[in-house]
Parts: sequence; structure tokens; C-alpha cells
Amino acid sequence: MVEVMKQHSIAIHTDIVETNSAELNEVLAHVIDTYGGGEVIAWNDPRFDELNIDLKRYDTFIWDEDKGAENIEVAERANIGITFSDVTLAESATVVLYADKGKGRSVSLLPATYVAIIPKSTIVPRFTQAAEQINLRNNDSDFPTCINLITGPSNSADIEMKLVVGVHGPIKATYIIVEDY
Repeated sequence: MVEVMKQHSIAIHTDIVETNSAELNEVLAHVIDTYGGGEVIAWNDPRFDELNIDLKRYDTFIWDEDKGAENIEVAERANIGITFSDVTLAESATVVLYADKGKGRSVSLLPATYVAIIPKSTIVPRFTQAAEQINLRNNDSDFPTCINLITGPSNSADIEMKLVVGVHGPIKATYIIVEDY
């Protein structure tokens, strides 16, 4: 399924990097440097701690539901937004994000560039499997407030089908697949 994602990522102008949890910090640092550094906004997500990701080494703002509109203001000016993929669709190279408290959707939509950390275990063939997983969570008390599907950087095509990338959201995107998480 990773190979299918890689092939489709070319069509959606998204870079894919594969790594393991031991090397994730260095890979993430390289991606952030490639995007020019600057202000980073990230979800308030326990997976950063689980993988020992050191966000303090960057100018990082962590989404804080108590800060209300300030979160969106930071996301608008941030150079890089970082989230985790909750489910990943191989067929379309789409990350599925369960937005909720501490996990604002603006993190993937407003910064100039977007980084999705993808646990390899979240990769499924297509939306059918993602829908099954979402359906299983339907009655959970922690059901997400919003479910977003992100397929690379923003883009649009005019009447002549000429693709323009970076129209109304991130201009560039990188997916980091973590093999052992």
C-alpha cells in the first residue's frame, strides 16, 4: 500500500518520506529545514510524546482550545502545520484527520506548508475501510467534532484543466510514514 501511495503522491504534488520512530526527529527536522523553518503549529496530541518528538527545538505553538481565536491567528501566520494521520488512504494518498479538542482543523489548512506524520499501521487501501472505522466510532463519547480528508497541498483546475497548486491553503505538503508506529 505504501508503493500505491508513493505513486499517487506524485500526481498530488506531495513528498513522501519513510522512516522509523528512532530517526523521526531527524527526518522531521530535515523537512522543517527544507520548508525554511519559521513558526510551526502542531496539534496537542499525545502521539508527539509517544514518539519522543521534540517540538521545543522549533518555534512551535501547540493548539490550545482555551486560547480560542488565537489558535487560528497563529495557524494563519505559521509556516508549517504538523498533524498525525488517523487513517490514511493509499489509493488517493489522502490523510484522514479526526479534529477535536486540541486538534484544530486549521493546523492542516492555514499554514504555508503541511506535514502529516503517518503511522504505517493507519494505511488502508481506500475510503471504504476508513468509513468502516469511522462507523465503528460513531457511538463513542470521543467521536471527532470534524473529520477532514487532506489530499496533498491545495489545488484547483480551471476550465482547461490546468492544475494550479497552492490556491487556498498549503502550497507544499510532506507525508512522513513511520514504519514501526
